[in-house]
Amino acid sequence: MLGPVILAASRSDRMRRMVSAAPVTKSVVDRFIPGETVDEVVPVIEDLTGKGLDVTMDVVGEDITTAEQAEAARDAYLELVERLGDLGLGTRAEMSVKLSMFGQALPHGHMLALANVRPVVEAAAAIGTTVTLDAEDHTTLDSMFAIHDELRKDFPQTGCVIQAYLYRTEEDARRLAASGSRVRLVKGAYKEPAAVAYQRKHEIDKAYVRVLKVLMEGSGYPMIGSHDPRLISIAQELAHRAARKPDEYEFQMLYGIRSDEHLRLAADGHRMRVYTAYGTDWYGYFMRRLAEKPANLRFFARSMITKG
Repeated sequence: MLGPVILAASRSDRMRRMVSAAPVTKSVVDRFIPGETVDEVVPVIEDLTGKGLDVTMDVVGEDITTAEQAEAARDAYLELVERLGDLGLGTRAEMSVKLSMFGQALPHGHMLALANVRPVVEAAAAIGTTVTLDAEDHTTLDSMFAIHDELRKDFPQTGCVIQAYLYRTEEDARRLAASGSRVRLVKGAYKEPAAVAYQRKHEIDKAYVRVLKVLMEGSGYPMIGSHDPRLISIAQELAHRAARKPDEYEFQMLYGIRSDEHLRLAADGHRMRVYTAYGTDWYGYFMRRLAEKPANLRFFARSMITKG
């Protein structure tokens, strides 16, 4: 029941100010967001890849209200691409983008977001890597999928994210699996109404397994975005049944959560990619991480009590 409350808080300016001002906040946020600049996260990327892990990088940011802000977000990703190219990591380091950062919610936002994200996808391809379009709330998805389809005409490796808690997702998965897309499956981290999304954990878990089965049996590349040990085990079994080789799917987990499991999966021969966010506008991302898992909230509350 706490998840919806925390998600509501993620949109509260008053709560943003209170959390940001708490003395302990930075030390706790650092668990999930290891830096604010490219220079700060480069050593993190090198450390993770040196341990046999892959990464997908997210420049955090929300509430884009002007075209100039959207262009600044584009330029931040282009800077990241340049640095990833300097590291020579190829497909070891990808990028994840939220189209809202590229102006999707602005007037004529669909075309603006497409125009801003395309140069990032082009630059990524030039250094041998790719981009995944993150899913946001359900009202943005038709635009996201249309941009995904458009980008894949020239860059078929472009990925997208689908969310198991939405009723529409199983149908979306069938279309994407048939087209050979790279697809990250997550449970979902936005407050969605019962009219469009499952609300109970057991319903979401069952939907996740149904959708994952579709992806594993399709012709695309499934990316399992979960920290749930049971779902990870089920994913391994479904991959085995579908006769998928280790390089035909991957696991993805968030930086700072179950880090030992990251290493265990990689040691067992699985491709394991760590979703690593950085940037100054960390508040919304941080609050969604708290909402996703009660253990994250307990960690934050305990730190507030012991260090605040």
